[in-house]
Amino acid sequence: MPEAQIRASHILLMYEGSMHSSAERSKAEALAQINAIKADIAAGADFAKQAIDHSDCPSGREGGDLGDFGRGQMVGEFETAAFALDVGQISDVVETPFGYHLIQRTA
Repeated sequence: MPEAQIRASHILLMYEGSMHSSAERSKAEALAQINAIKADIAAGADFAKQAIDHSDCPSGREGGDLGDFGRGQMVGEFETAAFALDVGQISDVVETPFGYHLIQRTA
């Protein structure tokens, strides 16, 4: 039976023209930066610390924690990626209308 709810954290990098964005970086700059953050995490950097330092989402102040959520509460691309992760796993870069995300499933 599919899980009703999961918990995840994320890092969001917005770019000029993304939904609700006040960012001035270009889409290419945002993609390069999120890939660099992903590489840093793969090399051992702490996900929550990277969220605090880099995320454009207010959740960044909480280490990227989005709390518990169910299906239908997040935009489609984000939901699909988050629900496909195992606990502790980090997604590849996910693009949504808000920008580029790295998602870590936490429960």
